[in-house]
Amino acid sequence: MEEYLPLIIQLVTGAAGGNIAGKLMSNLSLGTVGNTIAGLLGGGIGGQVLGMLGLGGGAEVAEAASSMDLSSILGSVAGGGVGGGIIMAIVGFIKKAMNKG
Repeated sequence: MEEYLPLIIQLVTGAAGGNIAGKLMSNLSLGTVGNTIAGLLGGGIGGQVLGMLGLGGGAEVAEAASSMDLSSILGSVAGGGVGGGIIMAIVGFIKKAMNKG
């Protein structure tokens, strides 16, 4: 179960980040379900990208979960949330641009 903890953290915070971004940028919002789905994708992708860059990715969070390293867990939370918000905004922007044409 510990090996899945980073992914779970990234997905949950990504979903939250997508919904928060949807509330803050209502003109790009995809609705609650759309924001959640985009946030889930962004959270997973954001966490993986951070992991590749060595900035609090999955392996570090798994180690942090066993050693209770709060800074690594918070890094994963931030990466998932930001990734979720960014992907939601990108998808919302694309959807808005397609509806204009």
